[in-house]
Amino acid sequence: MFTKLVILAVIVVGANCRYLTVDVMPQKYIVDSALIQENDLEDLYSEQEYESVRPVHIRHRRQAGMMNTNPDGSANVMAKFPLAGNDKNILSAIGGINGAKDGGFKAGSAGLALDNVNGHGLSLTGTHLPNVGNQLTGAGKVNMFHNDNHDLTANAFATRTFPSNPAIPNFNTVGGSMDYMYKNKVGGSLGMSHTDLFKQTDYSAMGKLNLYRNPTSSLDFSAGASKSVSPFIPRSSWQPSAGFSFTKYF
Repeated sequence: MFTKLVILAVIVVGANCRYLTVDVMPQKYIVDSALIQENDLEDLYSEQEYESVRPVHIRHRRQAGMMNTNPDGSANVMAKFPLAGNDKNILSAIGGINGAKDGGFKAGSAGLALDNVNGHGLSLTGTHLPNVGNQLTGAGKVNMFHNDNHDLTANAFATRTFPSNPAIPNFNTVGGSMDYMYKNKVGGSLGMSHTDLFKQTDYSAMGKLNLYRNPTSSLDFSAGASKSVSPFIPRSSWQPSAGFSFTKYF
C-alpha cells in the first residue's frame, strides 16, 4: 500500500530538480530550497535507521542531521527526528535552515516525513522565505533499483507558494527528477519543473562526484547546466554551474 501511494504521488505531480528559482520582477522566489541537501540527509538517515540482516530489517531509532556550506559563505542545517514507526516505516519530524549568514537566512522549513525501509518516502513541508512569502510542499520518492553498486530513485514534488506581495497571486510549481548514484561515489540527476503562472519550465542536468566521505563528513564536487524556457524569456540557453560542497553530519 505504501509503495502504491508513493507511485501515485509521483504520477500526479509529474517529472524535480533539487531546487527551482523562478525569476519574477522585482523578486526571485526560491521554490523548495529546503530540499537542496535532502538526499544526503536521507542517505545518512537510512543508513542509521535500518540495518539489513538476511531478509530481516532491524530498526534503530536515531536522530540525523547535517550541515554544509555554500560558495557565498552561508550555511545550511537540516535535522530529522524519528517520532514513531515499525520495522518497515518511520514517521519523522524534519526541519532546516538554508543560507544562514550574518544573523539572517534565506529559507526556514519544518514538516513531517514518512520513510520506508525500501527507500521510498513521502513528506509534507512548510517553508518561510523572509521578505518573500511562504510555501507548502508535498514530495514523494520511489527507489526504482538498489544494490551494492547502483541506486536509481524517482522524485516528484508539488509546491504552493504564497507571496507576501499582495500584487502577486499564489502559484503552484510541480516537478520531478531521476537521480542515479554508482557506489555512492559518482552520480547524476535529470530534472524538470514547471510554474504555470509564469508559463516557465526549468530543466537541469547535474553530475556529482564524491571526493571524500567518512561517517561524519563528506566532500563533493558538482557540475552541470540548467535552462529556463518561457514566453517572457526572449532567449534561453543552458547555463553552466559547478562547485564544491563540504557536509558535516551529526
